[in-house]
Amino acid sequence: MWNKLFSQLNLIRFGLAISAVAVILLILPRADHQSFSYELNQPWKYPLLTADFDMPILRDSASARLMRDSIDRMFVPFVKQKPDVAKANIEKFSSLIDRYTSPEEKSVLTDLLRKTYEEGILDSRLYEHVEVNRKHTLRLVENSGKNTKSVVTLDAGSMLSPAKAFRRIDSIYSHELHEKEGTMNPEVSKALNICISPNIVVDTATDYKYRSQEYLTVTGAMGVIKTGQRIVDRGEIINPQIFTNLNTYQDMMSTRQSDARSHTYFIIGQGIYIVVIVILLYMFMSLYRSRFFANIRQMTFLMSFISLFIVFSIIMFEYFANGIYLVPFAAVPVIILVFFDSRTAIFALITTVLIAALVATYQFQFIFMELTVGLVATFSIRQLSRRSQLLRTAGYSFLAYTATYFTICLITEGNLSQFSIRTVGLFAINSVVLSFAYILILVIEKLFGFTSTVTLVELSDINSPLLRKLAEIAPGTFQHSIQVSTIAAEAARAIGANTTLVRTGALYHDIGKMNSPIFFTENQHGVNPHAGLNPETSAQKIISHVTDGLAMASKEKLPSVIKSFISEHHGRGLAKYFYTTAVNENPDKVIDKEKFRYPGPNPQSKETAILMMADAVEAASRSLKDYTPESINNLVDKIVDSQIADGLLKEAPISFQDVETVKRAFKSRLSTIYHSRVQYPEIKKNTASAEAEKTTAANSEGSPSEDTEKTTPTQSGNTKNEPSEKDK
Repeated sequence: MWNKLFSQLNLIRFGLAISAVAVILLILPRADHQSFSYELNQPWKYPLLTADFDMPILRDSASARLMRDSIDRMFVPFVKQKPDVAKANIEKFSSLIDRYTSPEEKSVLTDLLRKTYEEGILDSRLYEHVEVNRKHTLRLVENSGKNTKSVVTLDAGSMLSPAKAFRRIDSIYSHELHEKEGTMNPEVSKALNICISPNIVVDTATDYKYRSQEYLTVTGAMGVIKTGQRIVDRGEIINPQIFTNLNTYQDMMSTRQSDARSHTYFIIGQGIYIVVIVILLYMFMSLYRSRFFANIRQMTFLMSFISLFIVFSIIMFEYFANGIYLVPFAAVPVIILVFFDSRTAIFALITTVLIAALVATYQFQFIFMELTVGLVATFSIRQLSRRSQLLRTAGYSFLAYTATYFTICLITEGNLSQFSIRTVGLFAINSVVLSFAYILILVIEKLFGFTSTVTLVELSDINSPLLRKLAEIAPGTFQHSIQVSTIAAEAARAIGANTTLVRTGALYHDIGKMNSPIFFTENQHGVNPHAGLNPETSAQKIISHVTDGLAMASKEKLPSVIKSFISEHHGRGLAKYFYTTAVNENPDKVIDKEKFRYPGPNPQSKETAILMMADAVEAASRSLKDYTPESINNLVDKIVDSQIADGLLKEAPISFQDVETVKRAFKSRLSTIYHSRVQYPEIKKNTASAEAEKTTAANSEGSPSEDTEKTTPTQSGNTKNEPSEKDK
């Protein structure tokens, strides 16, 4: 039991499931609350959003910026005085101009500089602020006693910037001494420029303190949105204030959910949700699709495709506005249907949609829409055989998207006020993307070695090089293959097997006969090369068409599903004619059956089982003398029952009920092929009239001649014509 449970196959299945869950969990967003995609000045596309908790109403960024600008503009700066700067600069200036001025000039210049410092020199930025605001006031914090300070207002009307102070001193000096010197000595001017620097500067710490208090009126809450109160409603334009409220809501949501334990529980919950859905998928596959479940390549593709599609969906949901409408979920069942069947396709769709719903904002609407569209796509493309079918499916998907969107608008709003043509346009893009699924199908075929119905249809073209070669080298075998494909396809349709696969496999099942066509009855014309051979050699010539066919199929790179028809259409059966001949010719000798046995294996699928029965029945039907319903029925029953008795069909997943249905299909089709023709009556006249009538009939266009059209009433058009009395 344990060996079976931990078999290599089960371990691979378990690994695929764990890998799929891990990849999806890794890409899932970590926020355990709904996330919204919204833009400023755009309508809110979700239903009414209410607060889950009390939250402050903060100013929007534009209003806050305007208020801060207003505060900065009206704010009276805090400054501090630097008496040491004035004293040091005056002394420095006096020493610098000593050599270039007279005592009188030096005294005048020094007094001007001292008075300027007494009035106050501001730094350039502070001076501009005073001038622009037209409030010629500044504030100064002074010590008014022990541990107490007071704010004093300064009149800045007479204060100057360094540049203004320089020009003022230069102007007064030039005016007072104009008659003596005219202009200031360059060296004196240079010294003055060096010694003028601000002695009243911004008190950075105090200014920041009081300015921050003013800013509190901006950053503080204007009010509170109570629990359950509206934040924004569907269709409402997101103005700056609503935009700020939404950002506040999202930030507070993230903060409230930042607890590590809560976050861990949330991830565990997501993991359990995904694991449950994957287990349900595995249960379906093991109970109802065991042949797919046992195929590692098919299970690897199924789990990889579903996982990657979910990852793609999550990325589109999270990082692109309206990304939900651009993900072609209908492609999931369409592509799975090509390589599996409709039920597997539908279950894969359900799995994909349920897991992807984890990131959908409104899960009910999402699941309803995507399941509806996916099912419509599945029903519209029962079997993909032509590229044009994808265009039809894309059209149906677009109509389904529009109809479900229309329905959701009515349910959520009670009217069509939110029905958006832009959203319908996104559905159109989605459908166009779906129509290109054909390219993805080709890629999957190459990566996983699958064979799609489209490829089978292309291979079934009788104008393909290999089938044309078969028609030229072995025309009898070619006609036999066409007849077998016809009756086998009819039987496959009757029991719900893959009709296209059976038809295509039947066309190629005997291609190995091209190596020695003359050894097969349908290609012989009077000469039988088996006449001079012993039964064992003849049997090997016949049996070799299977191995030759497989070699030829590998050379032509035919899909493995076609090769299975070549190897399984005789199974492990005997070349009975030659085996019986060998036994009869050597009654006293034990004949080794293995030398007369086909390499096999026996049919492993319904389709190859149908071909085995159709091949034997069609070949045997050519030997019938009378094509009556009784003879055809007896032939079909005899051939198929003998194959069952020999155990050739015991490995195929086909029931007795299916076998009986196949028999009925064979009988009906053979009766149609070998239908009896009505014998043309003759007009009884005298000899001369009869000869004249016969000559006229022979020369008439489209009139059958007596020699070629006479048949017995019970014979078909495919049998030899009964010769006339004249021919005899």
